[in-house]
Amino acid sequence: METTSFLLLRIAIAISMFGHGLIRLPKLVTFSNWMTSSFENSMLPKIIVTPFSYILPIAEFSIGTLLLLGLFTKPSLIAGAVVMLILLFGTSMIENWEAIPSQLIHIAFFTLLLHFIDYNSWAVDTLIKK
Repeated sequence: METTSFLLLRIAIAISMFGHGLIRLPKLVTFSNWMTSSFENSMLPKIIVTPFSYILPIAEFSIGTLLLLGLFTKPSLIAGAVVMLILLFGTSMIENWEAIPSQLIHIAFFTLLLHFIDYNSWAVDTLIKK
């Protein structure tokens, strides 16, 4: 039962990350312009925001894909949590308080899954270990 619960939680967070990246990749320049303009009045300089706006969709898509497969699960969960922490900081800098609960939920999923990583048996990682 624990392995099934872990799988369902892993797939849920994977779909969220995968979907965020997938929808943004085809419109990467538009997404970057939107994100950069969102941070115009923040303390964060454009020289930091612009590269991050291009990296974020790729990171989301990659992390989501790896988690869907259960490949490099532990590093992917850590990477996902780090991405969400960076987003949480950025969200605070532009005072977008409405987005913070969603980001905190993502961080909770990542850390919960990291805590129960031993139940990650339905994964490519498990096949590789054998």
